[in-house]
Amino acid sequence: MHIEHIDPGGGDRIDNLCLSCANCNLSKALAVTAFDPVTKEVIPLFNPRQQLWNDHFEWIQGGLVIKGLTPTGRATVERLKMNHERVLIARRRWIQGGWHPPAILPSTEEP
Repeated sequence: MHIEHIDPGGGDRIDNLCLSCANCNLSKALAVTAFDPVTKEVIPLFNPRQQLWNDHFEWIQGGLVIKGLTPTGRATVERLKMNHERVLIARRRWIQGGWHPPAILPSTEEP
């Protein structure tokens, strides 16, 4: 896993950092927005510190593929290449091993 800067210009504060797979982090690079293929608009990328995964994404095809549910989700899936073939190969292995997909991702809200 890589430590990713959510906002590349936002510094090393803990609230600007998250874990990311190498593919997603390298695909994101310095981007904070991306093109939504449905609305044809430029949309802010998903922020795991401020938004809930399940509001923007769902696992389809038995957990193999990530589907964006919202403009933010779709733009993020496209920009981060979340369904790139090399990532799907890894997910297939995780599924075969019983480690994937997660049932429900934890909330970012404080208890």
